[in-house]
Amino acid sequence: MTTQKSTFATLLQSNTFRMLLIGVLTLLLLIPLFFVKELVSERKYRQREVIREIDSKWGGFVFFYGPVLKVPYKEYHSAKRTSFSRKYAYFFPEVLKNTSEVKTEVKKRNNYESVVFTSTMAFTGKYVTPDFSPKGILEDDIEWEKATIIIRTTNLSSIKNGVFIHLAGKDYPFEPVYEQKVEQDYIYDEKDGYQANEMASLETGFINLKEVLSDSSFSLTIEYDGSKRIAIVPIGKTTESTISSNWANPSFTGDFLPYDKQITPEGFTASWRVLHLNRPFSQQSFEGLPNIGDYTFDVNFIIPVDEYQQNERAVKYGFLVIGLTFLIFFLIQSISKIKIHIFQYTMIGLALVLFYTLLISITEHSSFSLAYFISSVMTIGLISLYSVAILKNKKFPTFICISLAALYGFIYVIIQMENYALLVGSIGLFVILATVMYASRKIDWNQQND
Repeated sequence: MTTQKSTFATLLQSNTFRMLLIGVLTLLLLIPLFFVKELVSERKYRQREVIREIDSKWGGFVFFYGPVLKVPYKEYHSAKRTSFSRKYAYFFPEVLKNTSEVKTEVKKRNNYESVVFTSTMAFTGKYVTPDFSPKGILEDDIEWEKATIIIRTTNLSSIKNGVFIHLAGKDYPFEPVYEQKVEQDYIYDEKDGYQANEMASLETGFINLKEVLSDSSFSLTIEYDGSKRIAIVPIGKTTESTISSNWANPSFTGDFLPYDKQITPEGFTASWRVLHLNRPFSQQSFEGLPNIGDYTFDVNFIIPVDEYQQNERAVKYGFLVIGLTFLIFFLIQSISKIKIHIFQYTMIGLALVLFYTLLISITEHSSFSLAYFISSVMTIGLISLYSVAILKNKKFPTFICISLAALYGFIYVIIQMENYALLVGSIGLFVILATVMYASRKIDWNQQND
């Protein structure tokens, strides 16, 4: 019996048992780390809600599809031509040119900010005489005098000017068109996922095409207050567009990327040229106005650094930081024969977890970099001072301070990097593993520390 107690006591005092106990404690500390991660998600959700509120009051995503000729024609039900239905054919411009000036500003509320803009979008182009021959429609069945021009867009409430199209020396005003069925364009946003944007139509009164197509050039200007993104459908047989802005961090998406762009700290200028051969739709439609809202060239006005996203990435490395810090203390304990109680490990682990709550709270009032520096200095200072009391000397606490500073610096570099994060992280972990293997090569894992 005495032998069994002695064996059990030896096991409890062995390095192997202590290592297992520290491993269990590390896993238990994942619980508060999980709650910290939930806190980041909660604050991030709150940020999105505030940004949505700012955007809804200023103006949301701007989408432009037009101007499109809409020409009615008669489709008779029988050869006797006694009754007919009125159908509509839609014709896109032969040439469409756009020049857009976008002035951005950052709106702030509490600790959150959103990019909003005011855009002036000028369109010019020309139409050609609509061709009804592919459908075999007779000239007498075309109601030329009842043609209209239509625009599909979002954010009617954010349009800042009266919208007119100048055609053949005359201005034709656009008016909102009541639609019983509201079409929605679903766009993907990296932060918010798929979001529905209600589409609306603007349409002119009747235009007699017989009178205007002799001079088919047109021009129109439309001004929006908006946020997040501008998307334009290139419906011209040849579409050329130039967008310039004072925003220095644009993101170009959509089906067509700019062929030329200049981005400076003062802003950007980007140009597109899209031919009808580059798109999966034709220049005319007899089956209703086609839903081609997915075929756009887009400019996203984004804040390049998402502080909460960086906080999320930092928390993901929490398990690594706790594990490596415990490993440092364990190696010091094993080499120096100094006893470190499991309660002291727990205090050190909680200090490491507290780092992330400090990081989140300070980030909301400053930049992520400054918050990371302040939080890491506070945490490293606390653990280093605590280790002086534990280890009873200054040599090991100094080593711990330097090691933690290097570890937090390493994690910060990984968080800031995008393309090389995996490479740098893998090399760093390899170096850490090699160092641990070298430092632990002479430890007797079965020895008893009295």
